[in-house]
Amino acid sequence: QVQLVESGGGLVQAGESLRLSCNTSRNIYPAYMMGWYRQVPGKQRELVASLAPTGSPNYADSVKGRFTISRDNAKNTVYLQMNNLKPEDTAVYYCNYRLKNLNFWGRGTQVTVSS
Repeated sequence: QVQLVESGGGLVQAGESLRLSCNTSRNIYPAYMMGWYRQVPGKQRELVASLAPTGSPNYADSVKGRFTISRDNAKNTVYLQMNNLKPEDTAVYYCNYRLKNLNFWGRGTQVTVSS
């Protein structure tokens, strides 16, 4: 069992920035993959950014150049820096901890971007 707690969400205006944090109860270096997903009502959860232990970050086309995923193994924390936020980014953001084919999810943090 891995417990994940997201934080850093909130209500901002278009063009502003937020940094999301995902604190984990387990070390993140053994994870097969760490990632950030988001979901809006009526749609499936979609991948925003992911990071493998030895791989390069992967981003959805809609956030490339604006979002950055990073990790701090010593703090068991994964971050998502979100710059130049747009109303289309409004969603609940979830942290994902993957062990091969087994996934663990946090409860999510709400991000709302007004125009």
